[in-house]
Amino acid sequence: MLPFPAHPGKFAWPSITDPADHVAYVRTRYPGADLSAAAGAVLVYPHSLLEHARTVHRLHDLGRWTSGTLHLTDEQIVLCSGFGRGAPAAALLLEQLIALGVRRVITVGTAATLQPDLPPGTVVVVRQAYRDEGTSHHYLPPGRTVEASAQLSDSFRSNLDAAGCPVRCGAAWTSDALYQETAEEVRAYAAQGVLAADMEAAGMLAVAQHRDVAVSVGLVVADSLAHRTPRADHPDTTSGLRSALSAAVATLTG
Repeated sequence: MLPFPAHPGKFAWPSITDPADHVAYVRTRYPGADLSAAAGAVLVYPHSLLEHARTVHRLHDLGRWTSGTLHLTDEQIVLCSGFGRGAPAAALLLEQLIALGVRRVITVGTAATLQPDLPPGTVVVVRQAYRDEGTSHHYLPPGRTVEASAQLSDSFRSNLDAAGCPVRCGAAWTSDALYQETAEEVRAYAAQGVLAADMEAAGMLAVAQHRDVAVSVGLVVADSLAHRTPRADHPDTTSGLRSALSAAVATLTG
């Protein structure tokens, strides 16, 4: 069996590519590209949630500073959207945000639960993510899990509680292969108490640890792998996403 990554010690080697190079290039087109004064950033996955944000915040569209679309609220929160799915896409965006000056990030997206007692709309605040994707292994030494920022996650959880949103804290299983999630894996991770399956958390948290920034991940239950139910437009999922976005903004501005 070949090792993964192909050069297993690479996480300790300096990279020849640097996000600062991207920022320098962006500033040739947008001289004012700088997010160091922002209170933080929220990564918004569903397009419908961005449209909701437009109804409750005055959004100022920024230039194409990153691989995603950026919007700045009057509270100096950066909302990021349109950057794709999976750990590589999320990690690329996070690297660019950090290089632009962002130090705190909360992600708000959907996920499938592995536990039978988590209904749609429940927000899972990820404490740790199982590294069953590729991105994290290019940033950190070998390991099964990677941790989220405890302080930022605690504050996020408190704001969700204050909003009356159903919330659970625990682990997520991050995989690159959405359509290769097997019953055997679901049973094994569920038995370990893992709450949800996603495609980004482990990669995001690995970048955060590598760059020494704070990241918290909020996953809103949209469907179930515990008793397989395909995704549907459940009103509680919509409500959970909106509550999670409000709680993320409150956390970063508090």
